[in-house]
Parts: sequence; structure tokens; C-alpha cells
Amino acid sequence: MEENKQNIMGYEPIGRLVVKLSLPLMLSMLIQALYNVVDSIFVSRVSETALTAVSLAFPLQNLIIAFGVGTAVGVNSLLARKLGEKDNASAERCANNGIFLALATWLVFALFGIFLSRPVLSIFTDEPELLSLSTVYTQICMVFSFGVFVDITCERIMQATGDSFHPMIVQMSGAITNIILDPIFIFTFRMGVAGAAIATVIGQIVSMVLALYFVRKNQYIKLDLSPRTFRPDGKIIAECYKVGVPTIIMNSVSTVMVSGLNSILISFSTTAVSVLGVYFKLQSFVFMPVFGLQAGTIPIIAFNYGARNKKRMTKTIKVGCAISLIILSCGLAVFQIAPDLLLSFFAASDEMLAIGMPALRIVSLCFIPAAISIALTASFQATGVGWAAMVVSIVRQLAFLLPIAYLLSLTGVLNDVWLAFFLADLVGLTLSICFYLYVYKSKIKPLEAKQA
Repeated sequence: MEENKQNIMGYEPIGRLVVKLSLPLMLSMLIQALYNVVDSIFVSRVSETALTAVSLAFPLQNLIIAFGVGTAVGVNSLLARKLGEKDNASAERCANNGIFLALATWLVFALFGIFLSRPVLSIFTDEPELLSLSTVYTQICMVFSFGVFVDITCERIMQATGDSFHPMIVQMSGAITNIILDPIFIFTFRMGVAGAAIATVIGQIVSMVLALYFVRKNQYIKLDLSPRTFRPDGKIIAECYKVGVPTIIMNSVSTVMVSGLNSILISFSTTAVSVLGVYFKLQSFVFMPVFGLQAGTIPIIAFNYGARNKKRMTKTIKVGCAISLIILSCGLAVFQIAPDLLLSFFAASDEMLAIGMPALRIVSLCFIPAAISIALTASFQATGVGWAAMVVSIVRQLAFLLPIAYLLSLTGVLNDVWLAFFLADLVGLTLSICFYLYVYKSKIKPLEAKQA
């Protein structure tokens, strides 16, 4: 048990600890964002139809991430709490069951990709070339998604033990692999959209192999997935999904949201759909570091919740909010000042520039309210109140963003539709603050304050 007493999440100064755990994740997620953008940049050189195909496939690709991250967040939160309680045996069972859940989830998505991807995509377009390209891209990403599921789970296991350096190496390796392979498969082998998908899954598999290697070297956790000894633990799985399912739903609603927006925007033009896809790629440069920050603060809050240290919990939340605001304020400035430069990376036509420049300026107004919402969400997930984050996400994206976007589309002015993002995020911020007050009063305030 001696190693538990030395876990840095229980004693290191919060500011330094947040930076130590979050900075590697923020850097790795920046690189992750880079290879998502590079994917689209290379695909845009094939044709605008190819870029639109990737944009149509994005919601289903995002669904993979939603289930992968949601399940891993549940594992991360429970594992960190068990370490905080000095219950190493339960922490190890949690890690083993996390890998099992990752593989089980992959099997479901592989079957979905084979049998359902084309019928789902045909809801949004009946144009033969566009449907064919988007189907091929989606099927490859789903059938070979085992890499991303296992990788994400292993990264969150490492983060729960205070290790954020190795997850950075894992993500960087996958991203760099993808960036190198993209032009080779897309242009040298003339595989186009299919080549982009193949490069992506190879990068994910490389990350998975490294992630498994580093987890097995972790000093706090011992993986044991041998068929002779491993048995799924229903209680552990239920506890993981207590936080994980709300997080899955929270992240999955973005799939519904983007699909709904694509349906609204395609009534204006297919270029508008491409602009939305480009926006999501570009904004990932701003939001990925914030999500890295969130991933770094969740285990700190969860560990100190298990250790009943209120002071360290609240300080972590304050530091997270401050850093999140700084990052997204910088992102807002770039989107306001240079939208034409951002769009030029995607071989933007005159029509794309005309639609995209005002779109990026308007949509980026949501960055500031989103900064606080994301930072506060970490406290919900870390304390086992994952349903609060789920409610915020559902209300913001489905109850407000989509209906508002549809109503504004009735004006016949495309720029009006983009305003829905800012209005919905104001609602999300209000809800996040209300839920944080609930979490503070019911979970954090009753804890005995201890000296950091």
C-alpha cells in the first residue's frame, strides 16, 4: 500500500499538478486535432465532394469516440476513486474490466459498420458518388475501430494513476503515423477517401499497441486478461457505466446534433455542409486542449474526493476554469481575425469562403461560455454525478441548438443558422453552473477539509 501514499494527486501543489497531468494530454490532443485536420486538408485536395463525404461520415465517426471516451471516463473515475480509498485490488479489477468493455464495444461497432452504415448515410443524401464515398470511409473506420477503443481505455487507466506522460507518447505516435500515411494512401496509392480512412485506423492500432505496453508497465495497475483467470465483474461494470453511460449519451448527442445540422444545411447547399465539417475540424484545435485539461483534472478531483480532501478538489476546479478560459479566448481571437486564412488550408472555393468566413466568426462566439461549461463538467464526472453532464449536453444540443437552428433556417438566411451555436451554449453555461452548485452542496461541501 506504500505506493498509494506517494501518489502525487494527494500531495503535490494543485497548480503544478494540473499542469503536470494536463499539459502532456493537451499537447497530445493538439496533435490528435492536427491529424484530424490534416485528414480533411488532404481529402479536400481530392475534391469538394470527397470533403463533403468525410463531413457526412463525421457524426458516425464521432459516435465511435463517444462510446470509447464515455466508457473510459467511467473506468477512469472509478479507478481513481479506488486508488484514493487505497483499494488497489478493486482498482486493478476496474482496469481489467475496462479493457473487456472496450473490446465488447468494438464488436458492436464493427457489426454496425458492415450492415448499417450505408442505410444510415442514405438518410442524408441520395447522390451516388457522395453516398459511396461516405460509406466506404465509415465502414473502414468502424470495422477496424478496435484500436481506438482499447487505446482510449488504456490512456484513461494511465491518467487515473497520475501518468499523463505515456498517454501523450501514445497519442503522438498514432497521430504522426496517420500524418505520414495520409498522403501515401490518398495520393501515391490513389485510394482517395478510403486511403484517408486506412491511414487513420493504422494510426489508431499503433497507439493501441503502445498503450497496452505502457499500461502493463504501470506500477499501480496489473492487467490480467488471461481467459483462464479473467471474469467480467458485473458490479465493477455497473459502477463504470454509472458515470460512463451518461458520458456516452452526452457525447453521442453531438452525433445527432451534427446529423441534424447537416440535414438543415444541405437544404442551402452541399458547400454549407462542407463548411460545417471544416469548422468542427478547426475548432478541435481549440477544444482538444481543453478536453485534455478536463481529462487531467478529472482524476485529481476524483482521487481527492475518495481521499475526502475538499480544499484540493475546489482548487483544481478553479484552476481548470481559468486555464480553459485562457485557451478558448485565444481561439476566439484567431477565428475572428483570420477566418479566411483558416479556410484556405482546405482549398476553399470562392463559394466556401463566402459561406465560411462569416460562419467561423459567428459560431466561435460560443467558445467563452463553453470554456466554463467544460471545466465544470469535470467535477460532475469525477464525483459520480455523470448524469448532470449528460443533461447539460442533451439540453444544449438537442433541446436548444437543433430547434433554434431549424427556426432560424426558416428566414432563408444561412448566416442566421450559425447563431444557434452561441445561443445554445449560453443555455449550457447556465445549466452547468446550476448543476455545479448542486454537486458542491451535496458532494463537496460535506467533505472534511484536509490540509493539502
